[in-house]
Amino acid sequence: MTPHISRRTTLSIATAVAAGALLTGALATTGASAQPSAPSATPLALSATAHADLVHDASAQAADTAKELKLGSKEKLVVRDVVKDRDGATHTRYERTYDGLPVLGGDLVVHRTKSGAREGVTRATSKSIDVATSGASLTAAPSGARKVVWAASGTPRLAYEKVVKSTEKDGTPSRLHVVTDAATGKKIFAYDDIKTGAGESQYSGSVDIGTKESGGSYALTDDTRGGHSTYDLKHGESGQGTLFTDDDDKWGDGTTNDAATAGVDAAYGAQVTWDYYKSVHGRSGINGDGKGAYSRVHYGNAYVNAFWDDSCFCMTYGDGEGDAKPLTSIDVAAHEMSHGVTAATGNMEYSGESGGLNEATSDIFGTSVEFYANNAKDVGDYLIGETIDINGDGSPLRYMDKPSKDGSSLDSWSADAGNVDVHYSSGIANHFFYLLSEGSGKKTINGVDYDSPTSDGSTVTGIGRDKAEKIWFKALTTYFTSTTDYADARKGTVSAATDLYGADSAEVKAVEAAWSGVNVK
Repeated sequence: MTPHISRRTTLSIATAVAAGALLTGALATTGASAQPSAPSATPLALSATAHADLVHDASAQAADTAKELKLGSKEKLVVRDVVKDRDGATHTRYERTYDGLPVLGGDLVVHRTKSGAREGVTRATSKSIDVATSGASLTAAPSGARKVVWAASGTPRLAYEKVVKSTEKDGTPSRLHVVTDAATGKKIFAYDDIKTGAGESQYSGSVDIGTKESGGSYALTDDTRGGHSTYDLKHGESGQGTLFTDDDDKWGDGTTNDAATAGVDAAYGAQVTWDYYKSVHGRSGINGDGKGAYSRVHYGNAYVNAFWDDSCFCMTYGDGEGDAKPLTSIDVAAHEMSHGVTAATGNMEYSGESGGLNEATSDIFGTSVEFYANNAKDVGDYLIGETIDINGDGSPLRYMDKPSKDGSSLDSWSADAGNVDVHYSSGIANHFFYLLSEGSGKKTINGVDYDSPTSDGSTVTGIGRDKAEKIWFKALTTYFTSTTDYADARKGTVSAATDLYGADSAEVKAVEAAWSGVNVK
């Protein structure tokens, strides 16, 4: 089975050093799962058992699928996920191995109709693989490295992948993946898999949260959402931490004086994120398997960041400058958990344009969850991290209507976009999503004023956030791959809108217009 490449994401701020920080300048099938009027190509809500059955069936047919796709005799397909639409169509996502080695950038998605007929294939690479996996001409593998086939760029070749663990200056743990050519020893690629990224809460007011009674006390564990639990690291930087417990099931006091307050915010953020994905997209949990993640709060001292870690399937939150502003707001929590959804689906490489799309996906769904939560204390907006005061002056971390307002993010695409930090190149897709949802020009939403320009001076008419987020989710889960760039993202979202609303629909035309508005043509 292809080894899973662990990914971690952080929210990252401009001063954060770690690549991929959130704040860097960084059921059996349930009929009630979708609206009756939902397009037939929307994902069907599946129970964990139903999803597991689809994966099992696809795995049993993987060898036949490899032959159908005319893959070489040394190539095998490993099922990673299956999405089933309401009309019965399926989209099966595969990783690939070659001569027993994992193929980085070899993932693909096979689209089939209800009858099982192959309708198309979305590939991370169109190149065939034919490499020697052993030989005297190879350089010695770096200590601790694994042998892989690199297919994400250029001609597929044998390579070594080594993971270097360290800690960045701001306290963010780092796991740098370095891929080198096995023949020459030269570096091909590198990325950091840290993508920085009833109680009284600090940001959302009085909220109801899922807890569990045990032995006469209560634990901050939500069995209705896959067993998500929240732990206190007590300013440590390793381990799972201590599970929050309470005698009377009343948690936090709304301030940092009570350590449980941050736990309430983290648990609430995980709760509304779970509910959003299940209610809006029919996805039961981050992996679609009904299993909850867990959250850790009070990481380090005055740690101004948050991150998702695939290896522990968990979110981790620092307490901010002076330990006074924990990074546990709704949009931050949803941003981090959405990195997990991306890792389980499109899994865009966290570097270059694909990395910008990875980051933007978390901003897009962080924003969508915030609107979905409909919380009077933290109303929905197109601002990222506006409540945690990461800049110390009350300004948000990022702006979706005009990303360049943060001083670094890109409003539109240029040939240099792939060379920009992923937290800034994400502005292109964030801007696209705003234009697709709300349109260009001036607008006031929930008391916030926006004024969104276009790169070509065109006027874009929005189709509403509800449709925009469904288009992005379908593209992510059925058309995006590890190597998707902005041109591919345009194609993928056009395909998604076509599936959902029809080839000549206003929605497809709006997707095309919004991409043109950010110079992706």
